[in-house]
Amino acid sequence: MRISFLIHNAYGIGGTIRTTCNLAGKLAERHDVEIVSVFRHLDEPQFVYDPRVRLRHLVDLRKDSQDSDLDDPRRSTPATVFPTSDRRHDHYSALTDERIARHLAQLDADVVVGTRPGLNVHIARQAPRTMVRVAQEHLTLDTHSTKLVLLLRRLYPRLDAVVTTTAADAAAYRRRIPGVRVTPVPNSVPASDDDPSPCTEPVVVAAGRLAPAKCYDDLIRAFATVAAERPDWTLRLYGAGAERKKLAALVVELHAQDAVRLMGPASPLEPELAKASILAVSSSMESFGMTIVEGMRAGLPVVSTDCPLGPREIISDGVDGLLVPPRDIDAMAAALLRLINDDELRVTMGRAASVKGEQYDPDRIARLHEALFQRLLEARARRGGRGRAAVLSAGGQVLGAAYALGDVALAAGRKARRTLGK
Repeated sequence: MRISFLIHNAYGIGGTIRTTCNLAGKLAERHDVEIVSVFRHLDEPQFVYDPRVRLRHLVDLRKDSQDSDLDDPRRSTPATVFPTSDRRHDHYSALTDERIARHLAQLDADVVVGTRPGLNVHIARQAPRTMVRVAQEHLTLDTHSTKLVLLLRRLYPRLDAVVTTTAADAAAYRRRIPGVRVTPVPNSVPASDDDPSPCTEPVVVAAGRLAPAKCYDDLIRAFATVAAERPDWTLRLYGAGAERKKLAALVVELHAQDAVRLMGPASPLEPELAKASILAVSSSMESFGMTIVEGMRAGLPVVSTDCPLGPREIISDGVDGLLVPPRDIDAMAAALLRLINDDELRVTMGRAASVKGEQYDPDRIARLHEALFQRLLEARARRGGRGRAAVLSAGGQVLGAAYALGDVALAAGRKARRTLGK
């Protein structure tokens, strides 16, 4: 199978880039896979891509590159195909409209996958109908503007499928955009090279963009309450963003300098997670919850707000973590103290979290994507009458593998519950 991903900028850092890197690497073990980055601003990507994955770009933004497009006059003309309602529209131009259109017209692939709404609009309008066209949703439908949703309602039915990271977001798509085939497939997180945390260090960890939706001010206030009872514990908050100065000022205001530490960004993050004993998530909204799974793969129980949409689909409350109402500072503090003050419960939940994290292993998630792509190819072969027997045979093998992996995941969940009950 020839699979081509279209992404905003594969050379940066972010959840969409990371999960695309993970998925492409696993698919490349069995398929011909490429990632096409609209933009390139660095000589080397910040994530490590599997060498079997071809990485190429359409627009070069490097200052010292002989192929640089920085001075191309078409960059000053706003894009007309990439929608103005996509939040990244200011990055796009007449130049990107032309380059993306030419790329799609010349693309030789069985499956093309877009990774943000604006790029999915390009695919819906311009990708040949001879290939399977898939839109990935890495945010959530309900966070998009009404103008963008109306455009997606008009164009997404042209696509073969939309993939969401949660079942809740898939339900929103079915409700608000009729005529699309929607399949939820979670993001993948690889196992860490570090040993799982023994959950014995007096450290709570949090990680993510220092942005308003993460509500780290709530977490800092909650931890000030925790520190008053357990001054031996500290909160380490990893990440960068516009909220850093505000959060630093809050730490001083609460006289919590000894308890709360703003650590800055960390890459890789996994070794820092393994040094902690609890992961805290205080968001008012999560499109999935990559950090939750990363914490679980590090063996950490998770205390998270029960916010839309991801945490409840990942965390089994009382088994591998605790869910609290969003923006409830007292409930967050109480949940953290419950695990801090109960060593046995914390360790048991950490072990259950480690088992739960295995459900998001990249190989399993790649198999689920393979199964979807193969079903779509099968449907296209039936409509076109070409290659049906071969597609059906391959599809059956992939579907069987995916279902087997699903059984393994269910068994893992049952094992986690039995472990907690001992």
